[in-house]
Amino acid sequence: MTRNAPPGGLPRRALLAAALAAPAIARAQGSGADWPSRPVRYINPYPPGGPTDTLSRIFCARMSEITGQQFVVENRSGSGGNVGADAVAKSAPDGYTLGLGGIASHAIAPTLYRSLPFDAARDFTFVTGLWQLPNLLAVNLQVPAKTVPELIALLKANPGKYSYGSAGAGTTLHLAGAMFGQMAGVEMVHVPYRGSAPAQLDLIAGRIAMMFDNIPGTLSLARQGQVRPLAVTSAGRSPAAPEIPAISEYLPGFDVVSWTTLSGPAGLPPAMVARMNALSRQALESEPLIRGYRDLGAEPWWTTPEDIAGYRAAQEARLAPLIRASGARVE
Repeated sequence: MTRNAPPGGLPRRALLAAALAAPAIARAQGSGADWPSRPVRYINPYPPGGPTDTLSRIFCARMSEITGQQFVVENRSGSGGNVGADAVAKSAPDGYTLGLGGIASHAIAPTLYRSLPFDAARDFTFVTGLWQLPNLLAVNLQVPAKTVPELIALLKANPGKYSYGSAGAGTTLHLAGAMFGQMAGVEMVHVPYRGSAPAQLDLIAGRIAMMFDNIPGTLSLARQGQVRPLAVTSAGRSPAAPEIPAISEYLPGFDVVSWTTLSGPAGLPPAMVARMNALSRQALESEPLIRGYRDLGAEPWWTTPEDIAGYRAAQEARLAPLIRASGARVE
């Protein structure tokens, strides 16, 4: 029998070493060094089938391939993304419930809504950006303007005569129109719809003059010859349609894009966040994901956790005056 060994057991020295190592192993696992060690729930706060759902599933599929663990998309829609965001905020800070955050719930909602069930800054851990998606300004085929300067001239000559549609008050589509009106010094009538699809139908039919819409749907209509594209709302041209100018080429400083984040609840361990960020970078910089995103008009957008948290705060501050001026505030 080994000296100092209990009957039928390991030597006392080995038992002591194991006992000393156990807390270190537990701390390493608790810090996120082995994340993910089981399936991850990813909450998409929008309905299935839309661009955010497709883009989320592309990202989650790549994360599953990279990590060997399933990233399961759960759609929790409602209140413009606030229902799903709240579910993320109230989840356990263990790294196994993450979700899609972004401009709607984390930059627009704090000003748009009088009260929210979460604090957009304090109740979340921001891991990285995921993608940026510009809007596309398009007009119906009866509108005589073929360029942004021609459209501005037409609107100035006919104040309040022409309308623009959006997917709803307070959306980036509405705010893009509000910013355009302010910066161009023109007066337009805003017509909010319950989603983009009915607005697109009225644009094609000529019941509204123009629309600021997320690029995937309207770009497809433009390429089918059903509407006339004039410009994208991002600071520069979109790689998905480089032939279409940016509004900023005519109105310097114009920039409204839909942007998203990978977010978790507040309190995620820093080491876990660093690992999440590094794995997300592998996914966002992989060729299959880049191709999939660009097919939908989106640009992959990896950031550091610090950068995305700062960007969110800056966007909230930038958009707050525009939201208040637009009259879209929900009391």
